[in-house]
Amino acid sequence: MLFSPLTLGEMELSNRLVMAPLTRVRSGKEGVPGALVAEYYRQRASLGLIVSEGIWPAAAGRSYPGQPGLVTDEQIAGWKVVTDAVHAEGGRMFAQIMHGGRVSHESITGGLELVAPSAVAIDGDVRTPAGPLPYPVPHALTTDELQVVIQEFVAAALNAIEAGFDGVELHSANGYLLHEFLAPNSNVRTDSYGGSPENRARFVIETVNAVVAAVGANRVGIRISPANSAQGTLESDPADVRATYEVLLNSIAPLNLAYLSVLHQDPAGELVQGLRSRFKGTFLVNSGFGEVTSQEEAVRLIADGYADAVVVGRPAIANPDLARRWREGLPLNEPNPATFYTDGAEGYTDYPAYSA
Repeated sequence: MLFSPLTLGEMELSNRLVMAPLTRVRSGKEGVPGALVAEYYRQRASLGLIVSEGIWPAAAGRSYPGQPGLVTDEQIAGWKVVTDAVHAEGGRMFAQIMHGGRVSHESITGGLELVAPSAVAIDGDVRTPAGPLPYPVPHALTTDELQVVIQEFVAAALNAIEAGFDGVELHSANGYLLHEFLAPNSNVRTDSYGGSPENRARFVIETVNAVVAAVGANRVGIRISPANSAQGTLESDPADVRATYEVLLNSIAPLNLAYLSVLHQDPAGELVQGLRSRFKGTFLVNSGFGEVTSQEEAVRLIADGYADAVVVGRPAIANPDLARRWREGLPLNEPNPATFYTDGAEGYTDYPAYSA
């Protein structure tokens, strides 16, 4: 089943392995992906679907030095080279649109103030070009500014289609802007976008609807990480988590999105499967932030009906031909974490395909 075709939106994937959106920060100061980025994704085109690393839709939403954008003509042209390379190998690729929200620093955003649901900083330090610095207090977005941010997501989605992507994934997980609205500790607003689960889900729902209206539901997926307290977000009340994400899914399920991708340590558990029952459409799972999905787990999740496809991260970093290796039972390369967030080809495009 893991290696059988899957219909996703209006596409057919060759297998049910999805490359996770993996931050690799090789796009330079201007956020323009170059030939090295194109080669990296081309090498991995045999996976059923590639989801790009998080791409910022506005300079204020850039979380990391070297992270790519989808705003300028140069960025669009750079991504067109990437998608052409993937398509030439028979692959499919979605762009993950990721607004970092408060997960950043002004030295990364070009001096632009960070924005978030509320003026609540993350505890601890952020990695900047000048070294570790405390996370700044972000600007709490006004209701008028929320509409501007939604249009930034829309513009990035349209740019993604122009750049040749098969669709877009909206990043509503792991503590970034959309997730910050869902989580009660990062969203302490008292207006219609804060407080109750219905209000905290409102901005995400409006963003999804706007992007769907622009590019079509069959080209839009969404990634969520319920109860994953990452990068300062805290979702520790099971009842609130369930209520918040049920509101979200009840609202977006009728749109018939391309897929829902859920990051959770227990994809077969009651929470994730309960959310799946509300979505109905193509369902992707990833077994956890910082966890490594094994072949055995991936096979089991598909065979037992817990997911339609499995999202894999680190194995895809080190094994460009992961689909073949898992299908044929071949040994795996081991990833080198020291090169995950560096520059250049080392630990990026130099992992070899299997050769007997």
